[in-house]
Amino acid sequence: QVQVVESGGGLVQAGGSLRLSCAASGRTFSSYAMGWFRQAPGKEREFLGAIRWNGTPYYADSVKGRFTISRDNAKNTVYLQMNSLKPEDTAVYYCASGSVGRLWRADEYDYWGQGTQVTVSS
Repeated sequence: QVQVVESGGGLVQAGGSLRLSCAASGRTFSSYAMGWFRQAPGKEREFLGAIRWNGTPYYADSVKGRFTISRDNAKNTVYLQMNSLKPEDTAVYYCASGSVGRLWRADEYDYWGQGTQVTVSS
C-alpha cells in the first residue's frame, strides 16, 4: 500500500522560511516524480513545483526563486524549502507521487498525502 505523508507545516512570520517534508512508502520511490501543490480556502488547488525521478526540478512561475524542491531517494523523501514567505502563501500544502508526464497536472498524480497547514502571519 502506497502512503504519502507530509510534515513540517506550521505558523511562520512573513519573510520567514519553512521546510516541508514528504515521505513516500509502498513502492520504489526513486522511480516516480513528486509534486507539491497547495490549496487556500475558497481557491483551487495550485501547482507549486515538482521533481522528476532523476532529480530535475520544475517550478511554477509564482514561486520560482523562493521555493526549492529536492529529493533524497535514500530516505524516500522529498522536500519543499520555502523562503521569503508571504501571507498569501497561507494554505494547505500537499505532496503527490506519480509517473507523470505533465508535472503541473494534479490529475496525473496517483497518490496524495493528507496535507499540512502552513500559515504565514503578517
